[in-house]
Amino acid sequence: MCRQGSYKDDEMQVVEVSTEDAYSLAINSMLSWVKQNMDLTRTRVFFTSMSPTHGKSQDWGAEAGGNCYNETTMIKDPNYWGSDSRKSIMRVISDTLHEHQDEVPVTFLNITQLSAYRKDAHTSIYKKQWNPLTPEQLANPVSYADCVHWCLPGLPDTWNELLFAKLFYF
Repeated sequence: MCRQGSYKDDEMQVVEVSTEDAYSLAINSMLSWVKQNMDLTRTRVFFTSMSPTHGKSQDWGAEAGGNCYNETTMIKDPNYWGSDSRKSIMRVISDTLHEHQDEVPVTFLNITQLSAYRKDAHTSIYKKQWNPLTPEQLANPVSYADCVHWCLPGLPDTWNELLFAKLFYF
């Protein structure tokens, strides 16, 4: 959903837009802000894409309902693209940033595909639990493995190395 008009208006018109259109609007808004508020002769701007969650184990050939617990190898299929990361969104980000490159140069750090290959890089069961686990959960590690957060050392270090390379070598 997207609201049209000023936020100060009493009457709002709500328009349904696609996720791709919403991303385009958000990135264009960010680019406009950067152009108006930053000195681009002294500042570099980086945009990092989202990291995947690996919430669907069937994406990498495991049984449905599984997760990253006990996964120790990365995905080696060069054509792999997890279902929780949409190529259409990545295309919108890349195209929108490229469209405005001459006026607002932004370095795009695309970590989505890079990260999708690393189902082995999650905190899995080794994260702080907000509530104590039940005996049933403790007996079934798959029930509380975390496939959203990433652990160190590992994949987040690679993101930092990518940023470092873009800062100093590109």
